[in-house]
Amino acid sequence: MSRNPKAASLHSLQDLKLLQRELALQRRLAEEAREREAAAARLAEQERRIFELSVGPVTPLVHAQRAHHALPRPSAQPLQREADERQALLQALSDDFDVDSLLETDETLSFRRPEIPQEALSKLRRGHWALQAQLDLHGMRRDQAREALGNFVQDSAKRGLRCVRVVHGKGNGSPGREPVLKAKVRRWLVQKQQVLAFVQARASDGGSGALMVLLQQVQKNSD
Repeated sequence: MSRNPKAASLHSLQDLKLLQRELALQRRLAEEAREREAAAARLAEQERRIFELSVGPVTPLVHAQRAHHALPRPSAQPLQREADERQALLQALSDDFDVDSLLETDETLSFRRPEIPQEALSKLRRGHWALQAQLDLHGMRRDQAREALGNFVQDSAKRGLRCVRVVHGKGNGSPGREPVLKAKVRRWLVQKQQVLAFVQARASDGGSGALMVLLQQVQKNSD
């Protein structure tokens, strides 16, 4: 099928005119944009001149040295160190430690270190030292009680406490009515260097279900 040459020529002429109009429109838009920018620059220059005429000559300030302080970061939580300390505490207090040879041969199986005189046990039984803190181990499992006792003794010694009480229970609620923690608490206390002595509490202080513990006093440095 042949194409009409006149129709093709007319179509090409229309496309050319359309392209020319688009180019002309783009030139006009670009020129208008340049005029707006020039007008904005002239306005800014006029405002600057008006400001200078109003206040006089202006000298730019020299930028002073500035110290930029970063916001303080939150202190890191020593989670790993705390976990290591707990693990070391569990390892330090052994359930297999032979304590029988260190206990006094009285009916309450009291304890004192060699440098502590026998009189200290008598004073401890009579309540010579005021009770300053107490730890109750009722309802705790063995590992919980061991960790709690180690932390309690260590914290009490750091605070400079002299006499504390540890309640381990009489075993009335345990199978066979045997005091599960009684022997273990004695074994754990003997292994703590801060413990100088301990005796069974008086009846009014818990009797066979508690121990009165004498701790080493921390010597504070004087200025």
